[in-house]
Amino acid sequence: MASRSGRKITKYPKNLNNINIGVVIFGVIAIYVIISVITYLKRDHIVGYEVKEGSLSTNNIYDAIAIRQEEIVTSDTAGYVNYFAAEGGRVAVGNLVYTVDESGQLLDYLKSQGSDEVTLSDDDLSELRSQMIDFKSSFDEHTFYTVYDFKVGIDGTVQKLSNNSVLQNIQSLNASSSTLKSISYKYSANTGIVVYSTDGYEEITPSQLTLQDFDNSNYTKNQLINNTLVKIGDPIYKLCTNEDWSVVIYEKDPDKVNDLLEMGYIKVRFIKNQNESWGKVSSVTNSEGDTFVVLTFTNSLITFCKDRYLDIELIAEDEKGLKIPNSSVVNKSFYLIPKDYIIKNNDNSTGVLRDKYDEQGNETSEFVKISIYSETDSEYYIDTSELRSGDLLIKPDSTDRFNVGKQDTLVGVYNINKGYADFRQIRVLYENEEYSIVKSNTMYGLNVYDYIVLDASVIDNNDNK
Repeated sequence: MASRSGRKITKYPKNLNNINIGVVIFGVIAIYVIISVITYLKRDHIVGYEVKEGSLSTNNIYDAIAIRQEEIVTSDTAGYVNYFAAEGGRVAVGNLVYTVDESGQLLDYLKSQGSDEVTLSDDDLSELRSQMIDFKSSFDEHTFYTVYDFKVGIDGTVQKLSNNSVLQNIQSLNASSSTLKSISYKYSANTGIVVYSTDGYEEITPSQLTLQDFDNSNYTKNQLINNTLVKIGDPIYKLCTNEDWSVVIYEKDPDKVNDLLEMGYIKVRFIKNQNESWGKVSSVTNSEGDTFVVLTFTNSLITFCKDRYLDIELIAEDEKGLKIPNSSVVNKSFYLIPKDYIIKNNDNSTGVLRDKYDEQGNETSEFVKISIYSETDSEYYIDTSELRSGDLLIKPDSTDRFNVGKQDTLVGVYNINKGYADFRQIRVLYENEEYSIVKSNTMYGLNVYDYIVLDASVIDNNDNK
């Protein structure tokens, strides 16, 4: 169509006139934001961790078997046994341990004489209270059978305390009684600690143990009950005759076994009562080829004389330093460059001269800045991103050349104080399953309050310095 002046007028489609350029720009921005958010959510994020001073101690808990020098005393007389020595107490040669009533009429006789009532002293009640507290502190619902051992033990203690009072009354009774004449007094033939139970482990040695012995689910203990009928040859009591005793543990990791042996002595905490004692470390190997660690003590026998199975914790010397999570620790490869090839300028910059050729093919050199991450007596550790394998380095004031390629690995973490991940070498003093203690204030290392990457696996070695 032409206008009156003869000019041609072109009409554009009406839908183009309705497009709002602002809406288009907003839509592009919205799409970009959505893509950015999705990309961000899919990426592994760097989380910082502030380095602080701390300490760790060895936290290894083991099931242990107690091995002692034990002597089972058997009865040479048939009758009803009554104990007078305290279980867990020490007796000397000639001390009264028990009596045997061949007639079985002693209790009825004492009742007839009015001597069957017993009043417990404060010390007696204290002994009972201690047994209850020990049982409560060590009770495990998974080993409910210990409840029955506790019941028998309490019964035995009460009977023993009662018998001590009865013994005092016997002498004041009619010595001509036929009942009293049937009582045999039994005295200790050796010095030791009295225990009123047997379990079949009395003569076993550490080298005779097997892995099955550490499963206490099938363990049985024969409790020797007061005022029961015994025949000749029956076990009456057990005597621990030597203060030296041991606990045996099984550690399947040979490296840990060697570490323990190298210590010589190690502090042991007994879970039952939290007592601590130093044990001498040795090892034995049984006929099946299993190696056990033996910890020998010269004290505390009287405390654990009734226990065959003990839970113990091995405590190494505390190591103090910088405490970091193990997730932060990483192994990183570096080039090893001889120190003679490193140039240190007055502005504190460090670098090397790298051999190169210009566009005309003439040999020349260039200065390449580098960072040093560790050193030996003769070499520096240089990041593999700063040089290339095969680079020729020029020794200053010399014609000597060095071909880059030799590598070694350092243990360290990524420091993010400057906003980017920068490797720092660490020296691990001690570690457990979650944390490591590293030496502080070391060259090329960490300092307290530094920030490091919590999870080193999220760092791309190509992106960090």
